Amino acid sequence: MLVVSALTAQNTFKQEPTGKRVEEYKLVWQDNFDGTKLDETHHWTIVLNGKGGGNREMQYYKRGNIEVGKEPVSGENCLIITAKKEKYYSKKFTSGRLTTQNKLSFKYGKIEARIKPPRTANGLWPAFWLLGNDYPKALWPKCGEIDIMEMGNHVGIVESSQDRYFNGACHWGEQFNHGKYPNYAKASTGPYSLQDSFHLYTLIWDENAIKMYLDLDKFPDNPPYFEMPIQGKKLPNEVANYFQKPYFIVFNLAVGGNFTGIIDKKQITALKDGEAKMYVDYVKLYQKGVSGEELLLPTSGIKGDSSKKE
Repeated sequence: MLVVSALTAQNTFKQEPTGKRVEEYKLVWQDNFDGTKLDETHHWTIVLNGKGGGNREMQYYKRGNIEVGKEPVSGENCLIITAKKEKYYSKKFTSGRLTTQNKLSFKYGKIEARIKPPRTANGLWPAFWLLGNDYPKALWPKCGEIDIMEMGNHVGIVESSQDRYFNGACHWGEQFNHGKYPNYAKASTGPYSLQDSFHLYTLIWDENAIKMYLDLDKFPDNPPYFEMPIQGKKLPNEVANYFQKPYFIVFNLAVGGNFTGIIDKKQITALKDGEAKMYVDYVKLYQKGVSGEELLLPTSGIKGDSSKKE
């Protein structure tokens, strides 16, 4: 079965596209987290480890820190990731991370998630991002990374703007080389708090560029808060070599680490009450059905160019 069959079936989903020229996009995959438990059969894999993500993070990622339930203020059914101050193995904190690796990956399109992060205070690092589908073989940073939304950076802590300070970023390159690998990050300070309620984060990715937007559902004319061209020759360390292939989705809530500038557990003030929660109302993927796009859903037996016809 070619991908077009899957696109036709999945277009029965309720569509609420955002931004300008929305008619160009068709919904090809989504998770609204409307059930009573996470769909680990078709959509998600829960990560279990305490390796620190290569960033000196302080949490252990546990299964019990991920659930599906209600956000108490809005009543929305959500994915809930909980960071806790608790001892687990050698760690003083636990949290959650999940991915669509081996269950969903895609090349090009528009992906967006409606997220209410916790108050990052000092020490929490919520993120919505993508990793190259060749990660197990290529490893990082050669697989490539697209960070759609990160909060909790040490600059926001210093400037007392952590509820509004966020960034998008891309990382790539042949090897880590003691941190001397190619990357581009751009931070922004929002005009309002991003931690008091839900906000929409959108990535639009095609063969020309990677662009990220805030709250296109409310402000369809918003300019991108991150933009990076990805054209060029596919040579080692050149950007075109790393962002013209499929990627999978990651959500996580880290505790401490290099991004936050905190590597001492005593400086983690965000969990003084014991725990904090990150809520994801939904994540949706749209594509245009044009040449070059790919949608891979191995658990559904679907793989290939989403522009092909039967």
